[in-house]
This record gives sequence, structure tokens and C-alpha cells, in this order.
Amino acid sequence: MKINQLDDKIIEIIKSLNSKSKPKISMISENIDISRQTFQVKFEEYSDLKIINEFTININPNVQPNLLIRLIEFKTNPTEPQIIDNLLEIPQLEMLDGIFGEFSLFSLFSFKNSKEFNQILSKIDKIMSNSYFKKYQIIEVIKVYKTNGIRLSDYNFKDFVYDETNEKILEILKKEQGKSLLSTYEIKNILKRVYDIEKSQSTVYNRIKEMEDLNIIINYCVNFNPKKIGFNGKFYLRIKPKDPSNYDEIASDLVKKPEITDLYRIGTEFGIFSIIRVKEIDDYGIFLQDLYDSGEIEDTYTNFVLDERIPFTNFIIPSYKKK
Repeated sequence: MKINQLDDKIIEIIKSLNSKSKPKISMISENIDISRQTFQVKFEEYSDLKIINEFTININPNVQPNLLIRLIEFKTNPTEPQIIDNLLEIPQLEMLDGIFGEFSLFSLFSFKNSKEFNQILSKIDKIMSNSYFKKYQIIEVIKVYKTNGIRLSDYNFKDFVYDETNEKILEILKKEQGKSLLSTYEIKNILKRVYDIEKSQSTVYNRIKEMEDLNIIINYCVNFNPKKIGFNGKFYLRIKPKDPSNYDEIASDLVKKPEITDLYRIGTEFGIFSIIRVKEIDDYGIFLQDLYDSGEIEDTYTNFVLDERIPFTNFIIPSYKKK
């Protein structure tokens, strides 16, 4: 079902659930002029239609001391669906897309540290040993400029003690909330039951509040299916600047573009990697032409995403002027 077959509240609801602190449904309902009961009915309806999925948070990648982000391209055969199934079982996998090009799958993994990276790499080796081509390549992410539509330069990050309790609280908020927002009481119980960490409810509340204030938790949001709300085009764009010394300067301009949801500095000749979301496929050509008109770009390389194997994600939805 497409967005034009739905009432116009869906975009409004998704946007309203994107907030710096835990969303308050009563306040959101008032702001978008519907009752709390109507909000709950619509949320359940959109969930049943697989338009929205679950509540989550975005965590500042720059404060996780040993975080490793890796982009991995896989060359596979269409007759090897088990490769996709096996990759999807890896919990560190955050994105897996089918693409045009020499490599048929493109993925993004986040690892807590180098030890975890090496452990998962061994799993990937075993998975790919059963493939026809037995080929994949890893791209190192050196710096994150933008994630899920959020410009990291907009946030002042302070020193932060990233201990096990904070790590597990963030993990719970990111992956365990489901279709209802967790209370601090529920988080306290999960810490004890799953991780054997015993903390009071007030301690959990204070930890979360501190991480919000220090911009460790960048935002609260809901995961959604981009295609079902009208974003029909997803592209990977690699950029080679004319002047390699200007990466940060070019990135500071690129992060302002609403079509770019994610922007990374990577360790290749095409040293800037971006994820582009557009309403229509033709919009990408307009975006690319505008990029070249800046005069700072020597060359680009594009991959068109055929399908998203992890269909739910989140990003800041731009405001578009009506034509």
C-alpha cells in the first residue's frame, strides 16, 4: 500500500515520534490534533500494514570508544538465497541491500570492538566459503558525518564514561523496545533478567537523562518502511573530490542536503560514501547534476539499490514543498 492510499497522518505521526527525549504520546496527540485513542489506533493500523515497525533510538557513533563500522560488499549468485539468510542472522548487521554492479549485496555492520569484528569476520568467511564466487570486500569507515538524517556537527559532545551499564541501557533502548516505549521500570528489569545488572529505577532514569543531555542518545524515533511512505529510490554514492585535502569541507556542504541520510569518510580513492533517499528515481539525476555543479567533485560512482533485505529503518524525513 502506497502513501497516496493512506491518510496524510502517517508522515505526521512518524515525524512527531522523532524527538530528543522519550516521546510523550499525549503531547504528540495534542500537537497533531488527534485524540490519544486515535493515535493508538492509527499506530496499530500502520504496524499491521508493515509501514512502521518498532521504537528505537539513534546513538552517537563518535562516543563509542572502540566502535568499528564496516561496509562489506558481497559477490553472490541469485541461486544462493542461503547466503542472505545466513548474513541476516548476524546481530551486528544493520543494513543489507541487493544492488546493481559487480557485487550483488551491500551491507553495513557495527562492531563494539576489534575482537567482535574478528569473531564475526570468521563467521562471514564460513558463510562465503559455501558461495559460488567466494568473494567479498571490506570498506573501512573512518569518520561519520551524518547518520539517519542527523548531522553530527549539530551536536556538542562531551566526555562520557561508557561503562557496561550505559552500554546495555543503550542496547535495550535501541533493540528491545518493540511496538511500545519501555518504561525505566521495564528497563531495570531487563538489565537484571538478561544481563544480571542490578540497578534501581532511579539510577536507570538518571543514566538515561545524562545520556540525553550529553547527546549520547541523539534521538528517539520509530523504524519505518521508506518505500511504503513514498521513498521509492535508494542509492549509494561514492564521491571523489577534486582536492583530496578538502574532505571535511566538502562533507560540511553535503550534510546539508536532505536527500543524504548517511555520510561517511571511507578509506578508498572515492573517499566519501553517502546513502541517498529520493521520492522518485528521476530525482536522483537532478540531485547528482546539482552535486557536479558545485565544481568540487571530480568523479562519482553510483549503486542503485534493488531491494532492502532489512526493510525497516529510520531517518529524518525532509519537508517537501507541494508542487
